[in-house]
Amino acid sequence: MSVTALSDPWLPHPHRVIEVQREAADTVTLELTSVDEPIGAYQPGQFNMLYAFGIGEIAISVSGDPGDDGRLVHTVRAVGAVSRAIAGVKGGDILGVRGPFGSAWPLSQVPQRDLVIVAGGLGLAPLRPAIYHALRWRAQYRRVVILIGMRSPAEILYRAQLEQWRSRLDIELEVTVDRPDTQWHGHVGVVPALIGRLGLDAANTVAMVCGPEIMMRFTANALCEAGLSPAHIYLSMERNMKCALGLCGHCQFGPTFICKDGPVLALDRVRSLLAIREV
Repeated sequence: MSVTALSDPWLPHPHRVIEVQREAADTVTLELTSVDEPIGAYQPGQFNMLYAFGIGEIAISVSGDPGDDGRLVHTVRAVGAVSRAIAGVKGGDILGVRGPFGSAWPLSQVPQRDLVIVAGGLGLAPLRPAIYHALRWRAQYRRVVILIGMRSPAEILYRAQLEQWRSRLDIELEVTVDRPDTQWHGHVGVVPALIGRLGLDAANTVAMVCGPEIMMRFTANALCEAGLSPAHIYLSMERNMKCALGLCGHCQFGPTFICKDGPVLALDRVRSLLAIREV
């Protein structure tokens, strides 16, 4: 798995915040542009290290359109000191960026196959570049299915964009929530429950999954029960990444370093480890 960086991979480059979009009470989408050099190309599924000066840095997947080379887009949930600082920026503020790093969604393996994308919660953000790619090159794929699970309607990301995608006749998009409100008229329940209804052509399907690890485990099981090979099910394992270069050891997952070997990994490589909480 190759790492692509503009220059010194340890050196954060200043990026200016050009837009802040509120997605939910604790979640924002930031659009950034580079201050000192052109933004490097990235592949869907890769991540950057975002640095709040004087506070620290965290790994955040790129969540924008890989076809737009003039800006970086990241969706950030405020859950810790660094993410709260990054989620609290305003237009014109400066953040440091290192990257991009890591492996990508295997979109080159999908042409003339069916593509199933399954997102849980904030896991939709790392999958959004893959969706952009699949829709831009829609003729290369057979069936395109997007399944999204959220805890509640208030936490649904990219609402306007989801409505645009849902209106397309050449893809299937379903959203389910765990806790509906009085205005919700869609699916209720966990997202893996939707997989059995799809009638998949398992031998010709590639699946890409991102979300909380328990959601990915049950989704992977549902996909295997539907007949998919573990070699054709890919997960984004974003956990505990600190340095992005495989040196600090924080993201070690069995024999795998998520930042260096992942974050996108085939299920057959990590399935035996998913159920072990201590790993």
